[in-house]
Amino acid sequence: MANLKEIRNRISSVSSTMQITSAMKMVSAAKLKRAQDAITRLRPYASKLRYILENVSGTLDMSENAFAEDRGSNNVLIVAITSNRGLCGGFNSNIIKKVNSLIKEDFSDSSVSVVCLGKKIKDVIKKTEYYYSNEVIASHEDIVGAVSFERTHEVSQELMRVFQEKKADRIVLVYNRFINAVTQSVEVEGFLPLSSENSQNSNSTKDYLFEPGKEEIFAELIPKSLNTQLFKALLDSVAAEHAARMTAMHKATDNASELRKALKLSYNKARQAAITNEILEIVGGAEALNA
Repeated sequence: MANLKEIRNRISSVSSTMQITSAMKMVSAAKLKRAQDAITRLRPYASKLRYILENVSGTLDMSENAFAEDRGSNNVLIVAITSNRGLCGGFNSNIIKKVNSLIKEDFSDSSVSVVCLGKKIKDVIKKTEYYYSNEVIASHEDIVGAVSFERTHEVSQELMRVFQEKKADRIVLVYNRFINAVTQSVEVEGFLPLSSENSQNSNSTKDYLFEPGKEEIFAELIPKSLNTQLFKALLDSVAAEHAARMTAMHKATDNASELRKALKLSYNKARQAAITNEILEIVGGAEALNA
C-alpha cells in the first residue's frame, strides 16, 4: 500500500484536474448556447435555399449551369472539418476515420485530395499523399477558430474555381452535424456538382419565370447557396465540438470525483492502519516495561 504522502499528493493532483475539467465544461456549455442558436437560425434558410437551387437548376441546360455537370468521380476533393483543439471525445477521430473510409472504400478508384479545415485533421492528412495544399485555402485552415461568412466566402469561391477548372470532378463535405448536446453525427454531404435528385423527385416540371434573366439570377444564387452550405457545415461543426467537449469534460469530472473518493478511502485506511500500529507498539512497550 502506498504511503500517506503519496496518497495525499495523488488526491491533490486529482482535485486540481477536476477543477480544470469542471471549468472547461462550463466554458463549453456557455459557448454551446451561442453556437446552437447560430446553427438553429441558419438551418431553415440554408435548407430552403439549397432546395430552391436544386429545383430550379433542373430547368437549365448544361451550358447554362456548369456547376451541375456530372463528370464522374475521377478526381475527388474531400473538405474535412475538425477542430483546432482536442479534449472533445471522439469528435475529431470520427471525422478522420470517415475520411480514411471514403478514401479506401468509396473512392478507392479515384484520385483523392483532402482540404483540411481544422488543425486536427491537418496534422494527420499532411503526412499522407492526400493533403491538398492551396495558398488560398491554406490561409483559412484555422477558419474553425473564428467562423465568419466573409472568410467562408473566400474558401467556397476557391472550391468553385477548382471545380470549374476541372481540377476536381466532385467535391464533398465531411463534418460533424450537431443534433443535441449529447449527440453528433458524421455527415458526408455533396457540395459540387449540384444535385438535381430532389428536383426530379419533386415538382420539377413547373415552368419558371426569371426576372431579370436566368444568367443574372444563377450568377447570384449559386455562389450564395454554396457559400451558405459551407457556412452551415462550419457552424454545425463548431456547435458539435462544444457539445462533445462539454460531454467529455462532464464525464472526466465525474471520473475524477470517483477516483478522489477512492483515494480518500485508501488514505483513511492507510492512516487507520498506521494509528493501529502505533498503538500496538505503545502497548507492547508498556507490557515489556511491566514484565
